[in-house]
Amino acid sequence: MFSSQTSSFQDSIDVEERDEFDSEDIAGYSQKIQLNCYYTIYLYQGTSLTLIDSSLPSEAEPELRTYISRRLSKGALLGGMGNIATVELSLPEQTIGCYCCLLEQERSPDQPDADGNGYVICFMGGSEKGLNLFRLELDKYVQGLHSSLQTPELQNLETEVRPYLSRWYEESVMHIYRVVQLVQSNISFLLHAALSHTHVEVTNADERTKADVSRFIKAASLQGLSQQDTTTASLCKAMSEDTQSDVVIDCSSSPPTLTNTVSNRFCDGWIQAFLNAAERCNPFLLRQILENFKLKAIQDMNSLKRFVRQAEMSHYALFRCCQFLQGCGNGDVLLQNARAEHSDLPEACNIIAVLDEFLGEQAQA
Repeated sequence: MFSSQTSSFQDSIDVEERDEFDSEDIAGYSQKIQLNCYYTIYLYQGTSLTLIDSSLPSEAEPELRTYISRRLSKGALLGGMGNIATVELSLPEQTIGCYCCLLEQERSPDQPDADGNGYVICFMGGSEKGLNLFRLELDKYVQGLHSSLQTPELQNLETEVRPYLSRWYEESVMHIYRVVQLVQSNISFLLHAALSHTHVEVTNADERTKADVSRFIKAASLQGLSQQDTTTASLCKAMSEDTQSDVVIDCSSSPPTLTNTVSNRFCDGWIQAFLNAAERCNPFLLRQILENFKLKAIQDMNSLKRFVRQAEMSHYALFRCCQFLQGCGNGDVLLQNARAEHSDLPEACNIIAVLDEFLGEQAQA
């Protein structure tokens, strides 16, 4: 009745209601990709754009400037908020995803009418759909440039601004890929840690590796997935009450050694999908798979909540609960969540206790 999550690549991108890539996109992602990425920064004053620096070919930059000018005239670029679209430029790709953000200059008493002045930063690479998966990371990366743009006449262009802009793809998009490459099939341990809000410590590694793992855990967790859904808060509460050892990734050897690891059949079922996408060097598909993983976990949590409510009135519903937990492969995480959410409901707590005992017996068997 309830089938377990399979490890096939296709299943990982077919989660209901979340597949943002159509069949043509997926077919294009079945091969290893080599992505060209570009950046451009303009000074924006009043209604004029002045080029400061760009990695675009000389014939493509004026086309981008025309596009940005048109967006600005329509009020489509708001200060501090990234805008992502598909643009046609004189590039080998012809069409490319483009992230644009207007960083407005801070108003000073000497320039009270400086509204609208600032810098327009553009990052180009991949597709519009792909860049949309990393919108939050791109917004944060652009904001990290704000302090460097306060230098008069950008005297730090070559020493700070240009190197920072050149790293946008590596820093904002590739972190998930690097983590999968680092831990390989052990990725399931990190997925379980993210779902169970278990702290992950990285030792004997550089700062970027530590930051990559931290960002991966945050991206894979259910925090902030839905402000209207209490599942996330309940899960955090449940896991914080349990005494769990930190997962430790020791990078003193290659491959790194992981200790205090826990996984389950649900997390194991996603390993191959992550490895397949990493083998194709496709960070966009990796992010989509990660989003599908989170959505499936939320769907299963909601299903269990519904079954628990039904089981209060029906023994058959309790049987369905047992079947569901046995089939989904994520029973340990789901029950932790359910226990926290129903802590003030005695009947539900009794049902969860029965389900917990059932899972324990299944594990021993």
